[in-house]
Amino acid sequence: MTARRLLRPLTLRRYHSSLQHGAAPRPLTSVLVANRGEIALRVQKTASLLGIKCTTIYTDPDAHSQHALASPYAINLGDPGAYLDGDRIIEAAKAAGCVGVHPGYGFLSENSNFARRCTEAGLIFIGPPWKAIEEMGDKSQSKNIMSAAGVPCIPGYHGGNQNPDFLKSEADKIGYPVLIKAVKGGGGKGMRIARSAAEFPDQLQSAKTEARNSFGDEVMLVEKYITQPRHIEVQVFADKHGNCVALGERDCSIQRRHQKILEESPAPNLDQSVREDLWAKARTAALAVGYEGAGTVEFIFDNETGQFFFMEMNTRLQVEHPVSEMVTGEDLVRWQLLVAEGKELPLTQDQIRERIAQRGWAIEARIYAENPDMNFIPDAGLLTHLKTPVASPTVRVDAGFVEGDEVTSHYDPMIAKLIVQAESRDSAIQKLLAALEDYEIAGATTNIEFLKRVCVHPAFISGDVETGFIEKYRSALFAKSELEPEVFAQAALGLLLREISSQSGTVGFGAAGTGVGFGSNYQTRKFSLAQMAPDGIKTDAETDVEVGQVGPGTFDVSINDVQYPSVLSHYDLSTRVLTSFYPHTRLATTIVQDGDSLVIFQQGRQYKLRCKPPGWAEKVLGLHDITNSVLAPMPCKVLRVDVKEGDAVVKDQALVVIESMKMETVIRSPHDGVISKVVHKAGDLCKAGTALVEFEDTGKS
Repeated sequence: MTARRLLRPLTLRRYHSSLQHGAAPRPLTSVLVANRGEIALRVQKTASLLGIKCTTIYTDPDAHSQHALASPYAINLGDPGAYLDGDRIIEAAKAAGCVGVHPGYGFLSENSNFARRCTEAGLIFIGPPWKAIEEMGDKSQSKNIMSAAGVPCIPGYHGGNQNPDFLKSEADKIGYPVLIKAVKGGGGKGMRIARSAAEFPDQLQSAKTEARNSFGDEVMLVEKYITQPRHIEVQVFADKHGNCVALGERDCSIQRRHQKILEESPAPNLDQSVREDLWAKARTAALAVGYEGAGTVEFIFDNETGQFFFMEMNTRLQVEHPVSEMVTGEDLVRWQLLVAEGKELPLTQDQIRERIAQRGWAIEARIYAENPDMNFIPDAGLLTHLKTPVASPTVRVDAGFVEGDEVTSHYDPMIAKLIVQAESRDSAIQKLLAALEDYEIAGATTNIEFLKRVCVHPAFISGDVETGFIEKYRSALFAKSELEPEVFAQAALGLLLREISSQSGTVGFGAAGTGVGFGSNYQTRKFSLAQMAPDGIKTDAETDVEVGQVGPGTFDVSINDVQYPSVLSHYDLSTRVLTSFYPHTRLATTIVQDGDSLVIFQQGRQYKLRCKPPGWAEKVLGLHDITNSVLAPMPCKVLRVDVKEGDAVVKDQALVVIESMKMETVIRSPHDGVISKVVHKAGDLCKAGTALVEFEDTGKS
């Protein structure tokens, strides 16, 4: 036994792959990356550094994506759902002469049948043994295994009786609130909270429907819902020689829709004894199923009692693995490849503990195409402008998109991950906020502004986190702030300078504004600008801005009672940056125009404005009032329509159920009223902004 090997009872070796397969490991000279986006690029980067040939796969919607273009060896699988077709992927790997398959995360990464079929096909599956995936992937069975191994589990029912009445009776015994969760689930899908007996039937049905659509399995477990929980997970790694280590823990409590958006390591405000106990229990969990490779053991930590309970094990590399890489200084993909080749883990537990103590703190923010103000519904669209923070050894951006790429409704809307590392948590938060302020994306709505608000919230700064953080502090996190006059001034200056620079004299009907006078070849324009509402369609009250040119590159700007004389401005069309020297300050503002819509980046904040089109445009373009319409908030498929023409509905009543990016969203009535028209039926595909139902005109908005 080597010095780094951990002693454990012989009974925990029962599924160890070295005993199960007995096959000698082979060198990984070539690998097929069975995934897309940033994780495919991430795997390719490390594999290429090790001299491993990488083959990528892509689908028709991903033909021009970054991961598809990153390797000269790329195979088109065709239809959008082909990333889930294990047989075709294995066939592609063999046809390309690959030795191994790296599944990344999501898709087939936790599919035990796929892992088994890879092994049977003579391919090295770069992940745990299929038997470990099978046992830990079933949330009911995994909890039974953990209980037998001495790992604490949340009270609940994890059995096979799926009769709704029986499940409700179990929930009644456990006591509300309860968590209803798909046993094959993951990523927050197929999960609902029932806070009372009356809610249980509807929440159960909703969870089953989503689980069936996402995983093809609607078997549920029911367990006690901890009212002040933290989500703390431990990164574990095991090899074929019996070594198993924990590479620290991550706190992933800042979540929406049961999915993480901020992760950090170490977990804040945690006693060292509890930290060590978490690591020990995580290693026990991994050893209980003869684990190999990278895995994450997830725990619910009760803020009220200080107890923690096993929740589930993700038998793959996690989205947030860079956090652990930053606090250990290790490349976990490299570790995966080493383990797959049969080599021992590079570090012992004591060495890892020392690394973590030296390297301080790391935080990751997930950058999503989504609208936080609309309950975080996913968004899609062409990324017309994308500027990332400057990368450094302590600031890292793992991205799957560049400017000009399109976020489609076919796949998860994550654009990138922003990871920072610093010597303390306070310094890491400051560094993350600064990097977020440097991050600019236009063309799709993102969560960047919301993440900034989380970073400056006193509770987050103090480490007072829990999975209900967003709801608990909703009023502060979604507070609306007024725009400074300079935002409108810069927008108007940018529009006028684009017009002057354009050979045609105008840049879209929104840019020209209304002419109010000329003199000595200088121009004066009036613009009616309004901040766009959270739904991205309606606008606030308009603000009139008058800009008059008084000299070369010099302008007088008037906004209501605010006057800015002799503003010297220059607009760089290539970078979209307007630099203006006001009497009191200098401003450098990025202005991205799309028709009559403007996205403004100024002093670390993003603003969205709309320039009112001239009167003629409303007639020519057929623009009409949308006050009495309920619109699709994103590209989607209509799953169900719950109303018909003539129905009287009340505020918040369910009208339509839509699906986008495998996520169900209930569209509810914004007010009381009567349905005059159902525009789309179940099965229809709709673009964002398309009317779903219309109300009778009663003057309500």
